[in-house]
Amino acid sequence: MASQELAQKLQRRLQLEESGPAAAEGEAEAATGGEAAERSCLTASAGAELSAKLCRRQDINEGAAQPRRAAVFNPYTEFKEFSRRQIKDMERMFRLYDSGRDGYIDLMELKLMMEKLGAPQTHLGLKNMIKEVDEDFDGKLSFREFLLIFHKAAAGELEEDSGLLTLAKLSEIDVSIEGVKGAKNFFEAKAQALSSASKFEAEIRAEQDERKREEEERKHRRAAFRELKSAFTQ
Repeated sequence: MASQELAQKLQRRLQLEESGPAAAEGEAEAATGGEAAERSCLTASAGAELSAKLCRRQDINEGAAQPRRAAVFNPYTEFKEFSRRQIKDMERMFRLYDSGRDGYIDLMELKLMMEKLGAPQTHLGLKNMIKEVDEDFDGKLSFREFLLIFHKAAAGELEEDSGLLTLAKLSEIDVSIEGVKGAKNFFEAKAQALSSASKFEAEIRAEQDERKREEEERKHRRAAFRELKSAFTQ
């Protein structure tokens, strides 16, 4: 392939020389012009990208935008005030209403959630709910932003007429109930009673013990079924 391309270039060069120097110069100018245009496009593209980045940085510095967070985060280390079970309950609720299975709760999914909870909101009310915790300004709730609802409720950072506070009150997650009734003190008492490390270790051990019990029960059921089956086949 390379030798064929080289032969074509040599043939083209001979044709230009036979046509005279004017044709060769015209070909060279056209090539140079093409390269210059390409460089101009690349420069313009790079300039636009740099300008967008500078504008984004300026918005962040002025408080008009929030820095983008990594798509993957560890809720257990970032939201240490919640137990593993509470976070799992929140995750189940989030997935229940994420009907699009895209990892977000959008405006229509939030509308359905509030209707299911018995507290329907206006279109403007739903938009304001998202806006309260929408850190990346994409108009929808990520799981991290969903956790922020309960974090703010527990810390007493939501207004009494806030739709998010209503969501926290009406959800079946125990932390929301405690949060509305003064969960800040509740979490402080929890923190004093247990360190975060020991709390997670205890919860992990409890989960492991529960899985062991379930496995033992399955073994017993299988053994009982085999005994019953053998009794009928004799």
